[in-house]
This record gives sequence, structure tokens and C-alpha cells, in this order.
Amino acid sequence: MVVLSLFLTAGGGKNGTLTVAKLCGMLAALLMLTQLLLVSRLPWLDRRIGMDRMTAWHRWVGFTLLWTVLLHAFLVVLGYAALDGVTMTRTFLALGSVPASLLGMAAATLVVVAAGFSARRLRRRVTYETWHRVHLLLYGALGLAFVHQLLEPSAFQSSAPARAYWWLLWILSFGSLLVWRLVVPVRLNLLHRFRVAEVTPESDGVVSVRVTGRQLDRLPARAGQFFIWRFPGHHSWWWANPFSLSAAPGGGSLRLSARAVGDATTGLRGLPVGTRAVLEGPYGALTLLHRSRPGVLYIAGGMGVTPIRALLEEETGDDVTVIYRARSEDDAVLLHEIRALVSARDWRLHVFTGRSQSGVRPFEPASLAAVVPDVASRDVYVCGPPAMTSGVLAALRTLRVPRRQVHAEKFTLS
Repeated sequence: MVVLSLFLTAGGGKNGTLTVAKLCGMLAALLMLTQLLLVSRLPWLDRRIGMDRMTAWHRWVGFTLLWTVLLHAFLVVLGYAALDGVTMTRTFLALGSVPASLLGMAAATLVVVAAGFSARRLRRRVTYETWHRVHLLLYGALGLAFVHQLLEPSAFQSSAPARAYWWLLWILSFGSLLVWRLVVPVRLNLLHRFRVAEVTPESDGVVSVRVTGRQLDRLPARAGQFFIWRFPGHHSWWWANPFSLSAAPGGGSLRLSARAVGDATTGLRGLPVGTRAVLEGPYGALTLLHRSRPGVLYIAGGMGVTPIRALLEEETGDDVTVIYRARSEDDAVLLHEIRALVSARDWRLHVFTGRSQSGVRPFEPASLAAVVPDVASRDVYVCGPPAMTSGVLAALRTLRVPRRQVHAEKFTLS
């Protein structure tokens, strides 16, 4: 509403097309600032909304931003071409010689590149590391867009209230990003001085890394959460991956477990003991703080077992059921640890192996109800690949499990 009010008070453009282009530009700036807040990982937002919903919002806002930026650029060129009575190609080249327009074009190009790598078809073909590096370009797009906005007087600098509004938004958004993505992580790592203490192969392609540090009792981490991990002495500085804690924090160490799916994760097996680790976090809302019922059902699949394993270690209830889905027992990461935790507390564990094409479908509503008849009266924690998690959530809706009792992570940031 504020943007619309500023647009109406700023006056129209030189023709109708440029007037609409002006509105698109203001909306694009607002969407870009919203993206800044979403990637700032504000703790109060992360703990209440959860990373899955934050990721979904980030994706939808990102693609809305893409189309808004493209529409803004198209309408600007079209509007000036109509105003001057020349072709759009000639107008585009002429605008490229104007500093404000050139900066806007550069910012738009970076947005298009980043959005292209986020398209599902291409995203499936690139590693997380590649996707992450490309997304770093968006910080350059933000800087270019900021200067473009400062040089554009038509709407952003049209009045004192407009200037105050946009400056306040940029300061709050950039300030949040700097504090929570730079200042707080730097302070965290200066305080704790994380180092690799142990590297343990769990199975073919899966490795666990245990990290120690100073004063880890002061680290506000919970089982079920994740950190962004970097090992700058062993990997490139831009390498950063999200890994859940695969053991409950405590005892003076933190542990991640990861499957080799890219160059960086494959390299974890070769981490020398003593390598410096840089952590950012903790993040995520998949914690026992959201428990509301005496009974609980934990459902894990693939590498999504890592936060579930950590939650089991922190779990204090008596009525606990665990369902673990894997292709085979050999592929079931940390299964021996899960079994030890379950047997020590007389909990129930169901391991389902095999492919769905072979008829193994434990997450069909009827199958799930047969294994856990009282599922609707339990808290349900779900973590696994996106397709599995979506199927489980659909089954839980069919079984009328109240939404407030369902806590899920799809184990993805992109």
C-alpha cells in the first residue's frame, strides 16, 4: 500500500507505458528488499516459520522478481521507443549509454542468470556448490539495483516521504543482512574456534565429521537444527553447504553426516584432523520445542535421517515410534545408531527398504495407519527427500492429523 501511495503521488510518466514501467520498477525494488530479508535468516523468522516455508517464499518471490524486472525493462524500452518514434532496438542501445539505465540492465542480467540456475530442470543438473556460487551474483545485482534506484529520480526520489521510505527499507534490509550473515557468524567463530576433531566413514559415499571448539556449552543449538558449514583451509572460500546435526549438540562437539553428491561433499572424507571449520547458524525449526502431544512419530528417509537421529538422542518421551525409509539396509545411514537409541528406551522402530516400484509404499495412508494406528494423536516429525516428504504430508492430511502436530523439513535450501 505504501508503494502504491508513493506511486500515485509521484505523478505519471511521459506516456502511459512509462507510467506502468515506473510502477513495475517500484514493485521490483520492494521484491528485491523482501528477498534480502528472507536471505538474512532472521532468527525470530526462522524459528517460527521454518526453513521449508522460508525457502518456498524465497523461490516464489525470486521468480516474481524476475518477471517484474523483465516487464519493467520491456516497458521502459517500449515506452521510450513510442515517445521518440524509433525502433526498440535503437532505443535499447541508446538507454545503454545512460549510466542509470546501464546499471539497471546489468542488475537485471544477473537476476536472469540466477533465476535460470534455479529453474527446476537446470537445478537438478547442477550441484549445490555451483548453484550457491551463481547465487552469490545476486549480491552484485543488489548493489547495482541500489545505485540504479539512487540515480532514478522519477519515483524513488520524487518527494521527502519517498526518499525516507526507500532509505529506511534499504538500511533495514542491508542492516539485517550484515548483522545476521556477517557480524553474528564472525562473532560465533571467534568465540568458539571450531576445528575438525574426527572424520569417520559411515558407508560407501557417506562420512561423518565431528567438530570441537571452545565454550560450546554457550552455543544455542538444538537437535534437529542445521548449520552452514565451511572448511576454508581445505576448500575454496565460497564453498558452503547446509548440513543438519547428526547428533544432539553437547559433550563438547558437533557432528555432521553427509553423502558425497558433489565435489565439496566428496572432499569431506579427506578433511585432515585439525582443519579449521567456519559455521553459520544454527537454523531450522525442526526441534522438540514444538512438541505438543505425549506420543511422537519420527519419519526419516535418505539423508533426512540425520536430524531425526539427533532428535532421538534428545528425546525424553516414552511413547516413541520411528519409521526409517531406505533403498536397502546397507543404504540406511546411521541405522546402527538408530537401533541402539531405540532399544535403549524400548521404543518402536520400523525399517522399510526396497523401491516403490516394487510395491513398497509405507507412506500410503492405509499403510501408515496400519503401522501407527493412533497417528492422529501424535506429534509427527518428518525429514527426507522432497518427494518423500510431500507424500508423507499428503498421507497425514488424509489421516486427519492436525497441522499443528506436523513438523517437517524437506532437506533442501534451493
